Amino acid sequence: MLKIYHNPRCSKSRQTLQLIKDADAEVEVVEYLKTPPTEEELREIVTKLNLPIDYLIRKGEELYKTEYKGKEFTEDEWIKILANHPQLIERPIVVNEDGEAILGRPPENVGRFL
Repeated sequence: MLKIYHNPRCSKSRQTLQLIKDADAEVEVVEYLKTPPTEEELREIVTKLNLPIDYLIRKGEELYKTEYKGKEFTEDEWIKILANHPQLIERPIVVNEDGEAILGRPPENVGRFL
């Protein structure tokens, strides 16, 4: 079973979800703007991605540019920011049963899990 943190308005997120469906993989879809991950869930995601927190931040968002660009934050501070402003979370994120996670950018990254 895969879990995708999905934004249906995002083409990369839609493409990643379609690749999962095309592979007939069982998937739980979490529309993270409607149901944002908790701070604890975000910590788990960051650990599973095994990437610096910077990879999880959408730097093109207006909120990032006006409130956070050029400022230094710890990983814990970023976790709180992302939990409060899920629109800043890079998407899509796919998590597998083995406790691994990937960013679906490009969507073909999900192939590792299929």
